[in-house]
Amino acid sequence: MTFAPSLLAACAAMCCAGASLSAHADTGKLLLTGGVSSVDGAAGGGITPWAVIGSNATEGEIGGSAFLTTAGTKDYGLNIVGAAIGIQDRYELSVAQQDFNTRNTGTALGLPGLHLKQTIVGAKVRVLGDAVLDADTLMPQVAVGVQYKTLGSTGLDGTLKALGAKREGVDIYVSATKLFLGQSLLVNGTLRATKANQNGLLGYGATLGGGSNNSYSLQPEFSVAYLISKNIAVGAEYRFMRNKLETAGRAAGLGNGLRSEDWKDIFIAWAPNKNVSVTLAYVDLGVIVPATTASRKQTGYYLSAQLAF
Repeated sequence: MTFAPSLLAACAAMCCAGASLSAHADTGKLLLTGGVSSVDGAAGGGITPWAVIGSNATEGEIGGSAFLTTAGTKDYGLNIVGAAIGIQDRYELSVAQQDFNTRNTGTALGLPGLHLKQTIVGAKVRVLGDAVLDADTLMPQVAVGVQYKTLGSTGLDGTLKALGAKREGVDIYVSATKLFLGQSLLVNGTLRATKANQNGLLGYGATLGGGSNNSYSLQPEFSVAYLISKNIAVGAEYRFMRNKLETAGRAAGLGNGLRSEDWKDIFIAWAPNKNVSVTLAYVDLGVIVPATTASRKQTGYYLSAQLAF
C-alpha cells in the first residue's frame, strides 16, 4: 500500500462534517486535558497514547483535531500529518501518515533519498472512568485502542522479506490515565501488544532466526505531565521498544546492526487557547539501524502543532 493522502482527505472531510453538526464541541474540555496528538495519531503525549479522547468534544458532542509534526535526530528526519475525531468524549477515530527520511542511512544502503512512509488508522474507546469527573477519586480513565499500520513499498521490500518481516501489522493497547487536579499532575500507563519493529518503520515481526521473533510482545509505556500554569504543561515519556529484529539481523550476518532501544522524551506543551496547542520536546530514540550510523544515539528535537475544536 502506498502513502495514501486520500485517507487524510477522508478524515478531514469527517472532521468538517462533525463541525457542522448541531452538537459540535463549542464548550470543550479543560485546557490540555485532552492531550496532544501522538506520532501514531491517537490523543496522548508525543510518543505514547493516553486514555483521553482527542478534540474538545465533551459528552453529547462531536469534535475534531488535526496536527502537523516534525522531528529530527542526528541521522534521521520524520514528518507526520494526521487528524482525529472525538465522539461524545468516549470514541476516537484517528489517522496519521508518517514520512521517515533515512538520509545517510539510505545512501549507505545504496538507496539515496530513501523515505519510509507509513499510514496508521486507529480507533479508541473509553471503557472506564472520567479523567476530570473522577479527579478526586483513585479511579483512572481507561481506554482500549487498536491501530492498523501499513508500510509503503520501497527499495527495502526485498530486505524486509529476507528477514521475514511483513509490511503491515496491528497494535492493540490499553491505557490508564489519572488526573490529579489538585496537584496539577497527570500520569499515564499504556500496555501495547505489538509486532512492530521501530514502531513499524522497519516492518512487523521477523521469521529469520526463529524463536519468538514473529510473535506479539507486550511493551509498557509511561507518561507524566505537570501543569505549571493553566495553559503550560511539562513532562516526560518513556516507551519500551521491542528488539526482536536484532535476532533476525544476526541470523542474516548483520551482528547487532538492527538493534533497537527504548524511546523517551522530555516535553513542554503550550495551549494559548482551547483550539491550539504546540508541543516541543527533546527526544532520545536510542539506536536505529546502528550498522549504518556507528551506533549513534538518535537524539534531537520534536515539534508538533495541533488545531482542535
